[in-house]
Amino acid sequence: MYLSYGMILTNMIEVEKKFQLTKEQEARLLDGATFYKQVTNTDVFYDTPDFHYTKDDTWLRTRNDKYELKIRIHEIGKGNKGTIYDEITDEQRIREILKLENNISMAEAIEHAELQPFARIKKERRSYKLKDFRIDIDIYDFGYELAEIELLVEKPSEAREAEKRIVALAQAIGLDQTPQRGKVIEYLYRFDRKHYEALLEAGVADK
Repeated sequence: MYLSYGMILTNMIEVEKKFQLTKEQEARLLDGATFYKQVTNTDVFYDTPDFHYTKDDTWLRTRNDKYELKIRIHEIGKGNKGTIYDEITDEQRIREILKLENNISMAEAIEHAELQPFARIKKERRSYKLKDFRIDIDIYDFGYELAEIELLVEKPSEAREAEKRIVALAQAIGLDQTPQRGKVIEYLYRFDRKHYEALLEAGVADK
């Protein structure tokens, strides 16, 4: 996927593009940027044995033991170049969307729905601000590193202009524009080809 878009709590839309960087490129990208924060997150992702939810671009995870759900809302543009997602952290709403049982714990409800963990990924993230851009440098515990350049917009119609600005910044410092896999798709590509191939066939993953 070329770009990803996520709805955040303020109803702004995140427009972001992923890059792999050399140390020299990272230094150029961060020149003039202000360090914002550093966090470590551990994500555990869940799906049915036949990959029912992830094939539909629906992602249930715990992040540091708190449940979150990311669901596709709609595509932007042609060729699946970008997708807007809703990111849900309210546990009751997650139960309603996934039709999970209510009178038991979330862990029990997930087990009863035959949802099983398929990936556990630890990430160390350093975040920076560069004018109105946010830059995240991510290091994953399975040997993968990515940088994300992000802008916030209010409306889907503004996403393409944000994309152009991100690409212009990347071009200015000579970053490779080759699309990069997100962390979960890369994890599956390396460690679970059956799941990866199912997502590829469903149009959720790219080669």
